Amino acid sequence: MSGETISAVVEFITVEEGTDLIVSFVIAGEEPDEVVSLILLRTPEFEHILPAEERGVRVSHESSPVEEDGDLLQRITITPGVVAIETTRARYELDVSNVDRDELQSAQRVIERMNFDQRFVVEIG
Repeated sequence: MSGETISAVVEFITVEEGTDLIVSFVIAGEEPDEVVSLILLRTPEFEHILPAEERGVRVSHESSPVEEDGDLLQRITITPGVVAIETTRARYELDVSNVDRDELQSAQRVIERMNFDQRFVVEIG
């Protein structure tokens, strides 16, 4: 991992389980009533067509410029109140202390599904 560390407070989490597996951490923006998302995305059904080095969970942050080759998840640590996400480009320290427990558990379940091939490290504490 290289790059900066970004700290943020998560307002809520959404998950999607269809063709895409998505976990979206919704974060308060700089302006009142503004939110941005940190999104973890994996599409297992179509991933086999990608070169091996491009497979895995793509991480994007709405306030960061989009880069062609993407940012891949390397490690995620879920502890009471904090989710730490390490990617190939950055580290995110997310305060999830105000997030509904059911939302956090749903996110954890989808993250574990995303890791069907052990492409990244999951630590639950």
